[in-house]
Order: sequence, then C-alpha cells, then structure tokens
Amino acid sequence: MLLRLFVVCAGITALGAAAVPPAGPRILRAGAATSNITPPLGISLDGVIAQGARATHIHDELQARCLVLDDGRTRVALVIVDNTVVATEIFERAKALTQAQTGLPPDRVLLAATHTHSTPRAYAITPQQQDLEYHEFLARRIADGIQRAINNLAPARVGWGAGKKPEYVFNRRWLIKPETRVPNPFGETTDQVMMNPGYAHAGLIEPAGPVDPEVSILALQHLDGRPLAVLASYSVHYIGGTAGAVSSDYFGAFAEALEHRLKAGRQDPPFVGLMFNGTSGDVNSADYSRRPTPQRPYARINEVGDRVAAEVERVYHSINYQPWVPIEMVESRLELAVRRPTPERIAWAEKIWSGTQVRTNLDRRTIYARETLEVAKFPATVQLKIQAIRIGELGIAAVPCEVFARTGLEIKARSPLSRTFTIGLANGYYGYLPTPRDHELGGYETWLARSSFLEPQASERIRDEVLRLLAATQSAATR
Repeated sequence: MLLRLFVVCAGITALGAAAVPPAGPRILRAGAATSNITPPLGISLDGVIAQGARATHIHDELQARCLVLDDGRTRVALVIVDNTVVATEIFERAKALTQAQTGLPPDRVLLAATHTHSTPRAYAITPQQQDLEYHEFLARRIADGIQRAINNLAPARVGWGAGKKPEYVFNRRWLIKPETRVPNPFGETTDQVMMNPGYAHAGLIEPAGPVDPEVSILALQHLDGRPLAVLASYSVHYIGGTAGAVSSDYFGAFAEALEHRLKAGRQDPPFVGLMFNGTSGDVNSADYSRRPTPQRPYARINEVGDRVAAEVERVYHSINYQPWVPIEMVESRLELAVRRPTPERIAWAEKIWSGTQVRTNLDRRTIYARETLEVAKFPATVQLKIQAIRIGELGIAAVPCEVFARTGLEIKARSPLSRTFTIGLANGYYGYLPTPRDHELGGYETWLARSSFLEPQASERIRDEVLRLLAATQSAATR
C-alpha cells in the first residue's frame, strides 16, 4: 500500500501538479494579462540574417499577451510575444524568472513569437549594447506578465473550435518555369521554386505547397459569461505595410478588434486576445497570381485583424463551454543534425566575406557568404524543445521553427485528439522547417544560413515527436 501511494504521488509530481484536487466539484481557473514590451527607439528591427533598420518611430505598443490555466492539478502558461523571433536563451531566461517569481516550472510554460517583421529581432546577429539590454528587459517583462496573469486567476469555463479565413493565406513558394529561373546567392540556377516571385510573374506555374485556412480558437469565459480571454492561431506569416515603424502588425490589430467585437472593453481584469503564429513558414497574405489593389500603410493590417476577429467572434458564440476539463503538458528534447557547408562552399564564402569592410547594407551574396561561415561554426547537432498541451480534447503543439503548412496539416490529420493545432516560433528559434520535398525544390527557405540549417528530414522527425507527445498527454490524463 505504501509503495502504491508513493507511485501515485510521484506521478502527480511529474505532471507538475500544484495540489491534489479537493473533494467536490472540480473547478477550472484562468487568468490573463498583458505586459508592455515596447523597445526604445534605435533598436534593431526585423529579420534574422538581414540587417534590419533601426527603429525611429512607434506606431503601436508591443505586448507579451499571457494566459494561465489551472485545473486544480496542473497549471500552465501560454504567452505570445510581439517580436520577430526570440532566441532560446532569452525565453529560457524568462522561464527562470517566472519560476523564481511564481514557482511555475519552466516545463509548464509555452512562449512564442508572433513573427511580425516590424518589431525587434531578439536574436544576437550583430548586437549592440542597446539590443542586449532589450533582451534582458524582454525576459523580465514576459515573466511579469505571467505573474500578473496568475494574480488574475479566477473560476472560468472553457471551450474550443475553429473557423476559416482562406482569403488571407497563400503559399508564397511558387514553382517557376525553367527558363525564368534566376541564380540563388551561391550562383546556382537549380532552384525550382521562388519565394515571393512578384505579382503576375511570367514564369509562375503553381504554388509549391498547400495552405491551412483554419483559425483555431481556445476561448475562456468568466462564470457569469463575460469574455476572459481568447487564444487564436492562424497560419499567415504577417501582413506588413507598416511604413518602417514599430508595430505588432495584424496580431495586435486582431486583439483590439476582438475586444471591441466581444464588447469586452473596460473590464476588470481586462479581456486579453492572443493571436499565435501557426504553420506559416511558406505562407503569406499575398496572392501572386494577380495584382493587388494599392493600400495605405496599416490599412491591410487593420482589415485582416478585424475580419479574422469577426470569424473568431462567430465561432466564439457557437462554442459549448465547460466548467472544467483536464489539462496536461509534456515536453521533450529532440536532437537533430545540422546541415554543413562543404569545403568548397566555405572557400567561396571566405573569399567574399574576407574582402568585406562594410557590415551593413550588404547584398544578398555577401549576406549568405557570412551566413555560410556562421553555420560552419555550429555543432554537429542541436537539441530542440518540443511541447504538447492537452486542454480537454484540444491539443496544442509547440515547435521552435517556422513550420510549413504541409507539416501542420499532417499533425492535425494524425493527432489522437479531436482537434489540434500547431504553434510555430515557440520556445526559441531554429529557422525554417521545410519538408524533404521542399528541400529538393530549393528556394529561399532552404538556403543554408542561420535561418535554415536543420537536417532535411527535420520536419518529419519533429512531426512524429509532436504526435508522440500528444499521445502522451492522453496517457497522462488517465493516471
């Protein structure tokens, strides 16, 4: 009997239990909060391998939007951060601060970047002191936001669903007629696809992959029916058209529009809308088969934000809300190989980069010469953190890459849970995640650099690990 009691207690601890649920009705609690992460002017903006401009204006404030859920046994935090990318070590610092401030273990925290391109890149490419100071500020503000969400924990009810907005998702990788191919940065004309080829390009054949038009939704209400928080995920890269200023892009516009549509303004505590980046590694909002209508800066951001919010509002009112569901969260470390530049490629890069005196406003060839030399310094393998969360019959997967739509669709189709979606750019940044087929086709997302360096089979190995973890959350729930 004593041995059996020990095993049960150990199992509860392994699942991150706050306490054994008391007798009587089980209660779900939820809390949400935002934490301002707007950088000072002068910070580096955008990108991972390019030289982003320095911020000279702020159009709208950046936020870390935080949601904490507690089923009486397991407590988890999900946070979306208005940054282009966030390096693993910065997210790990935020998790360590969170644990010190709240006791919430790092393996119960999911942090992800929106990937708006009008925000800082919290990733040390060519950092200046101001950039490094912002990285520490960012980690602390994320931890503060989680603590505030915990402070707001209150009885809640939960539900989930999905809508569709196909008019804003297009595969940006196009198969190109051989006679229209142009050399890549390495002087090769072997790429069969072109990323963002331009509107009505003469060589267009067809998109090189599918898209995912779903808007996945996790909704929380106070027990009196007031909206508490809505977490959504949509698979579009970003919208753009920000005129060079700091902006949260459509991710922030969505949050504001949804608050307005749900009539949740001036609540105490405030309603929080969270929009996560899904599987958009090869997807953006531009339809290159026809020319667009010109729009003023921010007009399309606001259009997409409002119309996606309208679809979420429609689904929100159709959801069957429950007063309690089980919550489980598991994570693992997956070791993957790093693609290596050949000796010939390294010699090419050294010839180009060694003669470069200016380190800004580089042309594409020089950028990839530098990147070749940087990736040559990488270890032979890297370990990625993969997470899976179960909330009732909803599964959420978290991957630290720019996941292609095909991989996300495969995870949805094969998940053991009734509804599942994947969050990209989570818990760090390990570049694009092309499928093996996409590696064969070539194109920007496959060019060896700090934005693309994982082994060609990485997407399949990550997909399989995600499915294993989703199954593990089911097993954990039955203990």
